[in-house]
Amino acid sequence: MPVYEYECPVCQKVHEVQQRMADDPLTECPECGGPVKKIMSRSSFQLKGGGWYADGYASTGTSAKKEPAPAAPACKKAEGKCAKCPAAAAG
Repeated sequence: MPVYEYECPVCQKVHEVQQRMADDPLTECPECGGPVKKIMSRSSFQLKGGGWYADGYASTGTSAKKEPAPAAPACKKAEGKCAKCPAAAAG
């Protein structure tokens, strides 16, 4: 269950509340009864160094440079007249 933080401007306290995502947010301070507002807290999740987020995969110790795709082979069927040949579509 996520932990949400609420701040009360009246008593200046920050409350951490464990709530389901479907639960309604708090509207009053549990200490003084004043209005509260949900605040954004810092996440403890960090991405450090090189790794999976840089290229979508875990690092394997090799460079993450991508090689260019190989060129399409020339058509050898019926002198370039096959339906799948890019040269046949161009000419």
